[in-house]
Parts: sequence; C-alpha cells; structure tokens
Amino acid sequence: MQANRLLRIERVISNNVLMVSDSESGKEYVLLGKGIGFSSKGSGTIDAKDPRIEKRFRLDDRDQMSEYHTLLEGIDPEVIRISERIIDSINGQFAEPLNNKVYFALPSHIQFAVYRLKNGMDIVNPFLQETKLWFPKEYEIARGAAKMIGESFGIDVPEDEIGFLTFHVHSAVSSVTVGELVKFSNLVNEAVELAETELAVTIPRDSMDYVRLVTHLQHAIERIAHGKVVRNPFMNDFKTQYPEEYRLASKLGLLIGQRLEKDVPADEIGYMVMHLYRLLQAYPGDRTTH
Repeated sequence: MQANRLLRIERVISNNVLMVSDSESGKEYVLLGKGIGFSSKGSGTIDAKDPRIEKRFRLDDRDQMSEYHTLLEGIDPEVIRISERIIDSINGQFAEPLNNKVYFALPSHIQFAVYRLKNGMDIVNPFLQETKLWFPKEYEIARGAAKMIGESFGIDVPEDEIGFLTFHVHSAVSSVTVGELVKFSNLVNEAVELAETELAVTIPRDSMDYVRLVTHLQHAIERIAHGKVVRNPFMNDFKTQYPEEYRLASKLGLLIGQRLEKDVPADEIGYMVMHLYRLLQAYPGDRTTH
C-alpha cells in the first residue's frame, strides 16, 4: 500500500478491527489496531498510514476470503461486543502486546460456547485443574469474561468453559496458540501417567509435588515446541549420580519428542531428573517390576 492513500471502509467489524478496500489495487484488507473501528464509525475512509494500525492482512486468496466473509456474517454482534470487552480487560492487565489472532479466535469460540450452552450440551474440560495451576491470572480474567457472557446471554457458564476461556486469554498474550495449549495439556497428562506407571505410584492431584511436576512439564513442553533452550549446569553429573531418575527422564523426553516431533535437549532431560528425584523421595513406590 502506498503512502497517503485513503482506504474505503467496507465494514466496522469491532472497535479494533476494520475491513477495508483499496480502490486503486482492488485488494481488500483487514486492519487491526486499538480503537480504529470505534473512531471510524460514521467515516467512510481511513488513511493507509494511520499510526493506530498495528497489523494488516491482505485477503487476496479466494478461498480464504470466502471463509472469512462467512465467519464474519455468522458472528452475533453481541458476541463481538462481549469479545471487545474481554479483550480490553486482557489489554488492561498485561503489558505484552496482544496476539492479533485473538480478535478472530475469541469471538468464534464464544459463539460456539454460547450455542452449546443454550442447547444443553455439556462442556467437559479434562485440563481444568492444571489450567488453574498454570495460568492463575488468566483464569481470573476468564472468570470475569464468563460472568459477562452469562449476564449477556442469560446462561450459566460452567467452570469447565472458564478453563477453555483461560486458554484464549493466555494465547492472546503469548506466542502459544489455543490449539497448542490443548495439545500440550494432553501431553502433560500423558507424561504424568507414564511417570506414575514407571514409579508405581499415584501422585495426589492436590499435592505440591503434583503442582511442581505438571507446571515444570508444561513450561518444558512449550520451550521444546518453540526451540527455546535453557542451560542446566549440573547436567554432566545427573547420569551417574541419579541413574533411576535419568532413565525415567529419558523415557519422558522420548515421549515428548515423539509427540512434538522435536529433539529434546539434554538440558531439559536434566531438569526432569531434578523433579523426578524429588518425587522418588516423596513416593518411593514399588519399581521392582520396571
């Protein structure tokens, strides 16, 4: 887009999202920026170099454009309004810039959740307990969001749905997508089950040992998935000093690596050894068959 060009506003999607067209090129765009929709109401154009524009998407793919228009037409305006309030709440409590995908992902999720709740469909969240442990700040924001949704649509929003809304809040302030959060949470549960099988114990879900383990696994999985490396200065000693813990940590690393299709750094294995050592002290178990 050239400087000082006026773009025609085709639709004010929300206070922060506009759909515009460039009359010279014939291309359509989605513009994201705080308040650009609110201040554009009643105006037919916006400057292509408006400093409030944070992100712009060119929708010149026929299939993508059709899908996008269908999505927009299907979203209840009240859902858009509630989503804006929730996004403003997130913006006010985090210093990090928001992931622009939240402007599309959150309304779509809320629309589907409202539909399910109005039609008596159950919402079951197998990751609820862990989600509350991992993202306490996001969970509180999500709880406020659930209250807004409930009051607006006259429905009771269950705690399981608050857990899913928490994922959207966290995704809005991080590089982790909601889909990744679900995948990572499922992998954490799988890793814990493997550890319990190998240790021949059941770790109480309300214990600090469980909290430490699942929190560490969640962060480790995120780091591995995104190629972030943390150094472990004690790594060289672990293999010989803690052979039982190292054996199990290696199994967990193999599982995580297979699920993520990533190489698990030796340093991450070392940190798992440290957590497993604590577990072995707290839950000696019966590992004679392993």
